Amino acid sequence: MKHFSALFRNLDETNKTNAKVAALVQYFEKADDADKVWCIGLLSGKRPKRAVRSNDLREWCTEQSGLPAWLFEETYHIVGDLAETIAKVLPPPQSTSDYSLTHWMNYILALGNCEPEERKNRVLQAWNQLDDFERFVFNKLMMGGFRVGLSQKLMVRALSHHTGKDESELAHRIMGNWSPAGQSFDQLILEESKEDDLSRPYPFYLAYALDEGPEDIGSPTEWLAEHKWDGIRGQLIVRGNRHYLWSRGEELITDKFPEFEQAPGLLPNGTVLDGEILPFKDGKILGFQELQTRIGRKNVTASILKKAPVVMRLYDLLEWEGKDLRQKPQAERRQRLEELYNGIPGNPLLQLSETVSFQSWEELADIRSRSREIQSEGIMLKHKQGTYQVGRKKGDWWKWKVEPLTIDAVMIYAMRGHGRRANLYTDYTFAVWKGEELVPFTKAYSGLTDAEFRKVDAFVKRNTVERFGPVRSVKPELVFEIAFEGIQKSKRHKSGVALRFPRMKRWRQDKPVKEANTLADLHLLLEQFGG
Repeated sequence: MKHFSALFRNLDETNKTNAKVAALVQYFEKADDADKVWCIGLLSGKRPKRAVRSNDLREWCTEQSGLPAWLFEETYHIVGDLAETIAKVLPPPQSTSDYSLTHWMNYILALGNCEPEERKNRVLQAWNQLDDFERFVFNKLMMGGFRVGLSQKLMVRALSHHTGKDESELAHRIMGNWSPAGQSFDQLILEESKEDDLSRPYPFYLAYALDEGPEDIGSPTEWLAEHKWDGIRGQLIVRGNRHYLWSRGEELITDKFPEFEQAPGLLPNGTVLDGEILPFKDGKILGFQELQTRIGRKNVTASILKKAPVVMRLYDLLEWEGKDLRQKPQAERRQRLEELYNGIPGNPLLQLSETVSFQSWEELADIRSRSREIQSEGIMLKHKQGTYQVGRKKGDWWKWKVEPLTIDAVMIYAMRGHGRRANLYTDYTFAVWKGEELVPFTKAYSGLTDAEFRKVDAFVKRNTVERFGPVRSVKPELVFEIAFEGIQKSKRHKSGVALRFPRMKRWRQDKPVKEANTLADLHLLLEQFGG
């Protein structure tokens, strides 16, 4: 655990890519194979489920520290992270240990099977033999909230340096539904003859955003264009007479979309398709909010299936007849995808994402400007000779999104941030006018510079009206331009609307509060662009 905690600290304290890779390589060189597997799993999102309730941890910590509950909560609000607060508040450990990461992960996994009193005793025993930072990491792992500022691409790069294996091969090996608790390093990484997991997806290729127009990326004749759809990016896999559906976040979502049970009857074994799962009814795309009713539920009921049926709009063919096509040119993969699609018996479940015909960048810009009319986010550009790569890489895939929708709103509540912003008020609630009343409609916590966040934090502390635990209501004096990708009806919000990806585009220090937008303006946007 000492080595892994040191790795976590090194990764957390630097933003330099090479330093992160070097720290990982150094860890892989020192760690035993079991710890390597757990490290790979944790850094690629395979975290154990929460083993202990947060309220129990609060209670046990206050008992051990002697702090009254109210003081612990005040400390937590200032620190901004429960795992860190507990680590700092606890008294010094009475012993030390040098157990491995694997030991502590098995220790955490066993907590879920303990009786309440035994679970408490085991947690206290762990706290009593770990130093402050080890406790912090242990708490993060135990609470199921372990995250570190490291892309999977960098982890794969470090693993490639350590093993000498190709990055794309390693990225594919660590995809899928495997558990660090039941996998050896040889099986996962080194063995050449291991049996492939039938359900294993390929690493997704992600597009870079075009900040300006596409004039600098070459001739229009070199590119394929299609609309960018706003749904759940997924891979549909048919192997061994079974089907599997994976999200871009490496989550197996087969059970959330039972419609695709018919996939093995439509597609031959050895087929992997890349596409977008979209809510689709009566010939049109519904809002993204409809998809959330699927993801957020344990059981997908018949009423949900009827309310929010889905289709998969197909982008790419990654595997055909069991052969990996990712190194084939984009144009060839597209041709094969069209041939496959045209051979599927008429079925509305699978739709081809059609290419956009254009002769010039100006013509494509005009098409892009009308994207919202068909519930599209903009245009995808794919180089005809490009391969299907791993992760986000510049060059062959670009996304050219339409400009976001915007509304000018008044900040009315503020809450402390997390991590390095735990001591600053950086999470805000915004409102628009309804007559003389300010009606809250969204929250946002990104988009400002560090200097702007510090200025707003100072304003919040000087202009607090009321306190509600970690939240402060403030004088309604600051106006911000809020950008967002989409707008939907919502029964859960007082405003009647919900925004997609809201963020602060700019601080409107030039605008009086009374000139902020109104609820009627929001509902007009809903009529024009809502799903």
